[in-house]
Amino acid sequence: MNPKSCLSLMAALLAMATPLSAAAAPQVKDGDVTLRNFTFATGESLPDLRMHYRTLGTPKRDASGRITNSVMILHGTGGSGAQFLAPQFADELYGPGQPLDVTQYFIILPDNIGHGASSKPSDGLRMAFPKYDYADMVEAQRQMLKTAFGIERLRLIFGTSMGCMHIFVWAEAHPDFADALMPMACQPVEIAGRNRMWRVVAMDAIRADPAWQGGNYTTPPVQGLRTAAALSVMAGSAPEYFQAQYPTRAAAEANVRERIAKDIASRDANDFLYQFDSSRTYNPLPGLEKITAPTMWINSADDFINPPELKIPETVLPRLKTVTYRLIPSSPDTRGHGTHTWAKFWKADLVRLLRESERK
Repeated sequence: MNPKSCLSLMAALLAMATPLSAAAAPQVKDGDVTLRNFTFATGESLPDLRMHYRTLGTPKRDASGRITNSVMILHGTGGSGAQFLAPQFADELYGPGQPLDVTQYFIILPDNIGHGASSKPSDGLRMAFPKYDYADMVEAQRQMLKTAFGIERLRLIFGTSMGCMHIFVWAEAHPDFADALMPMACQPVEIAGRNRMWRVVAMDAIRADPAWQGGNYTTPPVQGLRTAAALSVMAGSAPEYFQAQYPTRAAAEANVRERIAKDIASRDANDFLYQFDSSRTYNPLPGLEKITAPTMWINSADDFINPPELKIPETVLPRLKTVTYRLIPSSPDTRGHGTHTWAKFWKADLVRLLRESERK
């Protein structure tokens, strides 16, 4: 592990202030696997595609040597596997007796293509980086599991936002790969309507900034990034929570400006463009009947990105024979789209899914 990775990992773990954090810290390991001559759906290829990951726990093997307790957790657009070490997630799930107790499960937290410490445009190729999509990202996950760990079957795939959509891709491309699936905060339909509109406006803002220079910028295109970050922050907002937490004009203005500033500081413009455009080919709707694994699909009523008013679940659930759906009601405590990472709202659903999908 390089020194930068060590420092990042230690910072993430130190931020977890409960006794669980201290117990889990020694079990967190960083790793990388290089996928040779990886070919993308566009026909482009990379001689070396780096996939970074973190793991917690220890693999358990059956008589034939196959790992039987592996769980893969997939992050959202612009995120990384490190987000699942945050206390609102980790402290609810990984401890003794908790749903994903690391003494019982082998947890794998990948950084997907274009994200975190995995290969991405900002490594040097910029806009010459292959134009990856969700199918490419899922295939890289599959190859990572096989190359790094020899895994050809998972106990569970859990995913949030983009990771949620990856699960629907996984479930159709590899129906027997996982014993159970838990997609959080997405829809199994093409990204269109308002969902596509705000994304394309964010991307267009970066491209329209003169400083972007076709991706060959010498200084960050801050004005374009500011618009893109503002749209991202508002898309992830939670109306009841924000009203309760920031009930005055001054408080609301200060908070949103702080959020946008932090978002800009964490972004690379080219990485952002690739991350947001990678959903362009996503559309599992025609193949929903291919999904056969027990699935717990959960959305939130205060999610701007996946509003319940569209009634998409009601439309598709008759075709999803193994899927249970739940909508988390909006409240002053829920976090809009980000409710997917606050395990207290859905931990019982995960317990139920694991129990009902237990291998006989």
